[in-house]
Amino acid sequence: CNVTATCRRLREIGNLETLWKNLFFGVFEMKDIFVNPLSSSKLSSTDSLTWKEKFVTMHDVIHVCPKLRLASREEVPSHKYYSGIDKAIAAAESYARILIHPGVYEGSIVLDKPVVLIGVDPKKVLLVNTSQTVIDVRPTALNAEICNLEIKFDAPEDTPNMRKYCIDVPEQCEPIIYNCTFTNTSFCGSCIYVHGKDSHPLFSQCTVSDANNVGIFVDDHAQGRFEDCDIHSNKLAGVWIKNLASPVFRRNCVHHGKDVGFFIFQKGQGLLQENDIHNNRIAGIEIKNESNPIVHKCSIHNGSTGGVYVHDKGCGQFIQNKIYANTYAGVWITSESNPTLKDNEIHSGLQGGVYFFGGGRGVLESNDIHNNMLAGVQIRTGSNPIVRHNTIHHGLHGGIYVHDSGCGLIENNEIHSNSLAGVWITTGSQPVLRHNRIHSGKQVGIYFYDGGNGLLEENDIYNHCFSGIQIRTNSNPVIRKNKIFGGKNGGVLIYNSGEGILEENDIYGNALAGVWIKTNSSPVLRRNKIYNGKEGGVCIFNGGGGVLEENDVFNNALTGILISASSHPVLKRNRVFGCKAAGIEITNNGGGVIEDNEVFDNHFDGICLATGVKPQLSGNRIYGNRAVLDDAIEHEKCLFSISGDKSYPMHNFYRCLTCGGRDSDAICINCVKTCHKNHQILLVRHDRFICDCGAGALGCDCLLTGYKAFSSPKLNKLHDSHQSPKT
Repeated sequence: CNVTATCRRLREIGNLETLWKNLFFGVFEMKDIFVNPLSSSKLSSTDSLTWKEKFVTMHDVIHVCPKLRLASREEVPSHKYYSGIDKAIAAAESYARILIHPGVYEGSIVLDKPVVLIGVDPKKVLLVNTSQTVIDVRPTALNAEICNLEIKFDAPEDTPNMRKYCIDVPEQCEPIIYNCTFTNTSFCGSCIYVHGKDSHPLFSQCTVSDANNVGIFVDDHAQGRFEDCDIHSNKLAGVWIKNLASPVFRRNCVHHGKDVGFFIFQKGQGLLQENDIHNNRIAGIEIKNESNPIVHKCSIHNGSTGGVYVHDKGCGQFIQNKIYANTYAGVWITSESNPTLKDNEIHSGLQGGVYFFGGGRGVLESNDIHNNMLAGVQIRTGSNPIVRHNTIHHGLHGGIYVHDSGCGLIENNEIHSNSLAGVWITTGSQPVLRHNRIHSGKQVGIYFYDGGNGLLEENDIYNHCFSGIQIRTNSNPVIRKNKIFGGKNGGVLIYNSGEGILEENDIYGNALAGVWIKTNSSPVLRRNKIYNGKEGGVCIFNGGGGVLEENDVFNNALTGILISASSHPVLKRNRVFGCKAAGIEITNNGGGVIEDNEVFDNHFDGICLATGVKPQLSGNRIYGNRAVLDDAIEHEKCLFSISGDKSYPMHNFYRCLTCGGRDSDAICINCVKTCHKNHQILLVRHDRFICDCGAGALGCDCLLTGYKAFSSPKLNKLHDSHQSPKT
């Protein structure tokens, strides 16, 4: 029948999606139903709804419009319309939803009920006030919700210092604020002010920007959560946390502030987790006054000064953060501050990695510190941190730089592949380095200079392009039980009035001498093992001194201990054995006290003294040396066949006046008898030399070695350099 057909058609029309969609747009002025993922109300549903179901879901909201669309509310009894938000709140029951339509709403709102304020679009709904805080939340609001609004306090030009806020959340308030935008032009107030015990709001996906003061201020024991917010371009800090406040900031982006990103002071606390903090004019995070936040898995980068600044007894725990590409140090710690940094990656700073100064302390543990322009870790001016289990590598300067009376415990670190020294210690500093692996540096392993001191104990120091350790200019460290090996230069170099106590170290396998002592240096070497060097064991020259006591010097490719060039050390109770040249050689006005040493099984003689040297020799046991030189002379061999171009055997050396040549030319006794027979010969002295005749470096052929008169560049080079202080 017609009635049935008409009813069927009406039902069809009543279910048309286009009709309900247009009706939804017309009534609610929203593109779609708003879903607050944080809400516990009906709006939190994420089920797929038809447009009719969406309309039904929203049918009971209270509407706020600047200009009412209806002549009177009585025309549509099921819907409530108000021109002001305050009137809608006053009329609403608890948990009512208030939909705020496009427009500018001036005035102050007191939120004293647990209602839900929903703007149709944060770009179209502006709440603004010029004299009072825009939204004043009261404890009776409980967990009220505020969503999709732009909220602005716009201070008058004639009174810019009003301490007012976009939203004030005092004690015992727990509102939920989602997808709102906050701006405050006052020079005193912040955009968001959270304060008081049991204040625990939730801000999510909000934008806090362009404040003339602080973006977010959490104070006085307050808590709260701030998640997925964009906090940027504020004139002072993006966030202040003060006075035992303990909020949680998670997954926020805090950037392009004209001051610091986070400023935590006066015992502020809290958790900062997975935030992206970048391009702030001062530090990304600043902590002072016994504040102690936890900073976890944040990215702190591209700061115009530093990444993190902890000062004035600040604390804090920094765990698994990425701190990089900051203009100054990645982390600054000063003035009795004591933070803990663990498992962070601190890299690519335009200056240093971590900088302790002015009495800074703290624990630096298990961090990866690399590719910084200056030192990976710098410690100075009375600072005394613990630096433990870090990897400090590929710095474009040094690894660790301790200076100006810096201290610290530096242990179990891997320090490698830095462009300058692995560790620099200078100007009255006294750190303790223990159980570190310091290796593969492009210069020195550890460098003491200008009064640097400290204790090195049980470290592995190896494979450096220069010496493993250098000590100079009144530095006086204690170096005990370390392994110093594989250096492409020497093991330990002590020069220019350097001192130091070296005890019970293993110094081996270095390309040059195991230990060099020169230029008025006076260290103490006691109970060390110095062995398997590719040249000599200990070389003391150019006025070097010191005490060598109870050391084992063995199996070195050249002389065990060489004393030369006016050096006068004291050698007592050492064992020198198995070296491929002499055990002990003294030459070139060298001297000293050589007492109670055991010198045996060396290839040349045990103790060799050049012409004119007068050491004090007593109580030495010299036995079992192989006397290879004497054997070569007895068998009429040229000494070059024994020494090659590597070692300088000590024996009588001569000059052939008939052949002429340079004053430095030397020939051995067997070449005198054979190659230069019947020539005019001059005995120069008993000393270390290479036979230039045997090397083919003179103007005649050597009949003993078969080398022709010198003609090759290699032999020219040998001839010019054979008086160098080889060990």
